Amino acid sequence: MAMNDQYREILEQIKAIPAETDMLAEISKILYNGIVHFDWVGFYMINPENKNELLLGPFSGEPTEHVRIPVGRGICGKAAAIKSVFIVPDVSLEENYLSCSPHVKSEIVVPLKDGEEVWGEIDIDSHTPDAFTPEDRIFLEEVASLLSEWRGRHG
Repeated sequence: MAMNDQYREILEQIKAIPAETDMLAEISKILYNGIVHFDWVGFYMINPENKNELLLGPFSGEPTEHVRIPVGRGICGKAAAIKSVFIVPDVSLEENYLSCSPHVKSEIVVPLKDGEEVWGEIDIDSHTPDAFTPEDRIFLEEVASLLSEWRGRHG
């Protein structure tokens, strides 16, 4: 599946972010402001002192109380545990869901990986039910790939 022009343009914006910039903060702003159904965009990072915990990193949108999430708990924790993209079309049907806002209707989480090791993830909430398309997934997997490449070059 090919990406639409909007997603290609956003990828070019991401590729143009200067290396000395807070890459994750800048990407969260670009995605949050650039894609209408991305109502909260954030990063959770594996805690370097406790590999079984995710720590909230840069985000754009409403503040969340979920600043620490055990791996395996909630959508973010599950995506880290299974090391795979996790899409929830209707969060009200997910028994493992950690609610950040009553407005959230659907969610996608894309792990950031170095080989098979998860080092973080992109978490996106939408106020629209079943908001995330296969194209969103492909686009976000490309963003994750760019971040892993960037991390490999800049440590």
